[in-house]
Amino acid sequence: MKTQFKYMLMILALFASALPPAIAETGKIVVQLTRDNENYGHRKAFFQIDKVLDTLGEKNLEVVVVGYENGILAMTQDARTSTMLTKLANRDVKFKACRISMNAWELNEDDFPLEVEFVPAGAPEMIKLQLDGYIYWKP
Repeated sequence: MKTQFKYMLMILALFASALPPAIAETGKIVVQLTRDNENYGHRKAFFQIDKVLDTLGEKNLEVVVVGYENGILAMTQDARTSTMLTKLANRDVKFKACRISMNAWELNEDDFPLEVEFVPAGAPEMIKLQLDGYIYWKP
């Protein structure tokens, strides 16, 4: 019995040491938003983020959403998700739109609500944030 308990403690210690430091220390999450809106994909992603904030507590999390490829369309003022974007921004979720995708979709800054920031490229921004301690999530 003591041996089993020792092994169990060792396994728990290994598991705990494998947790990303961002979760254990700061709760920083970067969300990749690249899916298209087929089957309400954008709305589902935003609702999942909202649910995570409800469940884990928005004060415990720092969430950044990086939109590129088809995902950039979820961040425009005319998108069905614009109300949800504003709600999430009011919960301190940050939104970043990729300028490469903006050019591909022939969008400019005026097509986005004020809550959206702009980055030169989406994929490098995702990597940069992960290197800064954010954990990756693609809903």
